Amino acid sequence: MEKIGIIDLGSNSARLVIVELFGDGHFMVVDELKESVRLGQDMERDGFLKPQRVAETIRTLKMFKKLSDANKVDRIIAVATAAVRRAKNQRSFLDEIQATCGIKVKVLSEEEEATLVYRGVINSMDIPKGLILEIGGGSTKIVYYNRRNMLNFVTLPFGAVTLTDLFKDDGLTPEEQTAKVEEFFTEQLSGIDWLQTVDPDTQMIGVGGSFRNIFRISKMVRKYPLDTVHNYNIPVEDFDSIYDMIKVLDLDRKKKIKGISSARADILPAALAVVKAFTRYMKFESFTVGGMGLREGIMFNQAMPVTLEKPISDILGYSLNALVRYYECDEAHVEHVVSLSVQLFKQLRVLHKFPRQYLKILKVAATLHDCGNRIKFYNHPKHSCYMILNSTLYGITHREIVLAAFVAGCHKKEDIALADWVKYKDIVLEEDLEAVKKLGVMLRIAESLDRGGAGTVKGINCDVLGDSVIMKTEVEGDAALEIRDAMTANAEFRKFFRKNLEIL
Repeated sequence: MEKIGIIDLGSNSARLVIVELFGDGHFMVVDELKESVRLGQDMERDGFLKPQRVAETIRTLKMFKKLSDANKVDRIIAVATAAVRRAKNQRSFLDEIQATCGIKVKVLSEEEEATLVYRGVINSMDIPKGLILEIGGGSTKIVYYNRRNMLNFVTLPFGAVTLTDLFKDDGLTPEEQTAKVEEFFTEQLSGIDWLQTVDPDTQMIGVGGSFRNIFRISKMVRKYPLDTVHNYNIPVEDFDSIYDMIKVLDLDRKKKIKGISSARADILPAALAVVKAFTRYMKFESFTVGGMGLREGIMFNQAMPVTLEKPISDILGYSLNALVRYYECDEAHVEHVVSLSVQLFKQLRVLHKFPRQYLKILKVAATLHDCGNRIKFYNHPKHSCYMILNSTLYGITHREIVLAAFVAGCHKKEDIALADWVKYKDIVLEEDLEAVKKLGVMLRIAESLDRGGAGTVKGINCDVLGDSVIMKTEVEGDAALEIRDAMTANAEFRKFFRKNLEIL
């Protein structure tokens, strides 16, 4: 196991993320620290990083080094983006960091930065065709990919910090300033010829701190029950309401809005104006917020070097395997329960008639059904439910996460606390509750059929005969324990499938 520190030195903020690489291409973030350094502020005048900003950045990097040492980090990967890339005093700045902090910083080219953002997105989101918008402090990146191949990118030499600086001294009201940013950004977009070639069914993906702020505000407005920024979908109509509310406020009033980072309150209107101009220009009706970007691109490359050549093909499977290992689940038992769950789903399709998307939900629940044991064996399905709701899962929607969590949460008994279920009423569908209960029964039977953990029951064949389901088991050895345990689900099976269960 190796521990690495990743430092992202941006134009607005500096961030350290400490990551454990625990073999077979998997990793987990274990600590982080972020500071607003505004390195790119006031650079537009003469192209130099200002002494005050340099001093603040050096202080921050010393803290990062101290935290890395405390965490016994094996090596540090430090990268810098737009502000340092453009700075006329870049060399002296990097030399000072090396001398005072012992950290060697690599300045990313525009292409390297865009590629890392793309890799962070493509390895964590099941969106085959996307247009990524990443608003930094000193630059804005637009990346277009199709069929999981990066086709075009552009880095515009301004971001939330520089745009705020550009339009702050004109004696304009806050609303007039954002209108100027919108107009300016739209003009820049009109000069990007390849944007006209973007397929009409392409999805917009927003990445970076400004989009995380949009998520937090939207979550407060909607009273959204999940605290998961990754894969959060927001209609442009809802975004417009947030934008209209914020763009007229002065700085003090903006800082009082829940969900807005105090360190970002002054530059957020410019970022929102960019999003507004972009969605209007490209005619997007919604966008998805991605929680993974440049830093995660580095993580994937370090943990799984093959991603330098091609993206992960099974995004969901990859993240599930990482969690199984991180939670120290019994991998052989997990694999067998998943296999038996899939067999049950397919052979009982004549009864449940679920579309294929529910099979994905069952697979997730079957894979993580026992992760709650990390907290406590007793009532572990409840703990598993909570852990799935709060885990990092890629390639799956928020609704699917909620359903998988509740399936795992009821795999020992069929009852679901309706008060808990109602919290997610704006995410789930009306028919999902019955589906969760049926999938929970299937998972319970599948787990019981590997009760001894030895893989004794190799397979199952189900026949629906009259008012009964005859389940014939293919076994190697004595399966009395497994069959007896599975039969305890008979009452729930009869309740939801309206058939008696017989296991042979």
